Amino acid sequence: MGTAGHFSQRLIMKEISTDKTTLCPSARPESENSVVFGVISGTVAEPRVAYLKQPQPITDELIAKTSPITPAEIFRTAAPCAATGCQHFDGKNCSLATRIVADFPTVTEELPPCSIRRDCRWWQQEGKVACMRCPQVITDNYNPSELAAKVALPNKH
Repeated sequence: MGTAGHFSQRLIMKEISTDKTTLCPSARPESENSVVFGVISGTVAEPRVAYLKQPQPITDELIAKTSPITPAEIFRTAAPCAATGCQHFDGKNCSLATRIVADFPTVTEELPPCSIRRDCRWWQQEGKVACMRCPQVITDNYNPSELAAKVALPNKH
C-alpha cells in the first residue's frame, strides 16, 4: 500500500476510535439504544449482578417476559450517557458514580467480567473502584437499604 493509502487508513481508524459512545451502566431499560448487560441475582438483602458475556438489545419481547415486575428490577441495562440531560451529571462527571465509590463498600476483590467496561462512564471516570462496587447496584430497588436510597439521590446543582 502506498503512503497515501496508509495515511487514509490511519485517518479512518482514528475516526472509528474517537467515534465511540460512552455508556451509562445504570440507564433505564426504556432508554433509546439500551442493552442488558447483567441479570440481578443474589437475595433481596444482598442483590448482585450476574454479568452477561455479551450485551443484549432490549426488545419488546424481553420486556414482556419480565411482567408483572419492571425490567429494571431484574436487568442491569446500559444506554448512551445522557450527559447534561441526566439528573446525576454535574457538567463534567457522573455524580452517581462518585457517590457509589465514596459510600458503597466493595463487594468483589476482582474486576467483574463486564461486557460494557471499555465504554462505561463509571469505569472511565472512577476506574476499578467503581467496578468493585457495581455488582450491588440495582436500578429499580423497591426495598433499598438506607445507604442505597441515600446514594441514589441526585446532587443539587
